[in-house]
Amino acid sequence: MATPAVHDKTLNPNTGMDAVTLRVGDLETMSSYYAGALALEPIEERSRGTEVHRVLGRGRTPMVRLIGTPGLPAVDPRQAGLFHTAFLFDDAPALAATVYRAAQDPRSRFTGSSDHLVSEAFYFTDPEGNGIELYVDRARDQWRYAAGELQMSTLYLDPNAYLREHLTEDALSGVADADGRVGHVHLQVGDIAAARAFYVDALGFETTVASYPGALFASAGGYHHHVAMNTWNSGGAGPRAAGLGLGDVAITVPSREDLDALASRLVDRHQPFADSGRDIVVADPWGTQVTVGLPDRGVDDLLDR
Repeated sequence: MATPAVHDKTLNPNTGMDAVTLRVGDLETMSSYYAGALALEPIEERSRGTEVHRVLGRGRTPMVRLIGTPGLPAVDPRQAGLFHTAFLFDDAPALAATVYRAAQDPRSRFTGSSDHLVSEAFYFTDPEGNGIELYVDRARDQWRYAAGELQMSTLYLDPNAYLREHLTEDALSGVADADGRVGHVHLQVGDIAAARAFYVDALGFETTVASYPGALFASAGGYHHHVAMNTWNSGGAGPRAAGLGLGDVAITVPSREDLDALASRLVDRHQPFADSGRDIVVADPWGTQVTVGLPDRGVDDLLDR
């Protein structure tokens, strides 16, 4: 009899997020935006039929894959899909330098900034309507809990005061060399209960905040959240129609045993999925593709997905 995986009901605590995939109508405009506004440099690209797949990131760390898909309908802010991709930075100067660049780009639309108690965040929208969060975490020993639930909030954060305090010439000149990665992905869904059944019960994330109106936050390993789901704009939305915007949410787990445990959960719930051996691809109730794979796959594996 096979030994069950250690994490048979939940994702491994060392689970993380990988590059988000966006389908874009104007690849050159969007590529130049992410390079100019966020200092994400093109790493590699590949043609696949009529599509061009381009990966951008910091150093050799992929952070976004853009798929040029002209002809698809524009992002619909009322349907299920992406609320924002959240790019995480190591410290306040690196965040401030990136925020400053994003704010200086005339193609950016600044939509706000917040102190979430566990993090400090700034929000923008890219030229095709995809949400972006730029953020830095507070130290975990500063996070607070009440009745077993992580305490998060949306408090005012003065963007100009933040830049005055943290922006330095060194950070600004070295912004492209500062480490960054996808910290979490926030999704629009049609129903919170259905989102919980998929992202928590089936995928194996653990709920961290369930009391925030119209939203659910979940993570692996006690992080504040790797995924969030809300119905603020998309309540009652059905399956996504083909269009621009979110193409894939990528999650990494440490070992094949973790993928086996996930496959078992999906089978138990009669959830269809594809298993390549290195990753499992599954769709959420609204048709958003989720890829759970092994780490250190490299850019070539990302482009092959």
